[in-house]
Amino acid sequence: MKYRVFIEQDDTGGYVVECPSLPGCISQGKNRYEALKNIQDAINGYIASLEKHGEPIPPPIEEELIEVSR
Repeated sequence: MKYRVFIEQDDTGGYVVECPSLPGCISQGKNRYEALKNIQDAINGYIASLEKHGEPIPPPIEEELIEVSR
């Protein structure tokens, strides 16, 4: 399953990552790699919690790239 995440560098040089499909699923890391690894763990934990409580799991994204002329 694939989920879209948003990565933003913070004031200290670290990174904050958020998964908008999973409300409140946010993580961080000292660098981009660590932040992405941490959000992957957070997403897995979030989905495991949903399953444990019988809650629906948001569907993964489907994304297409569209080329446009300018």
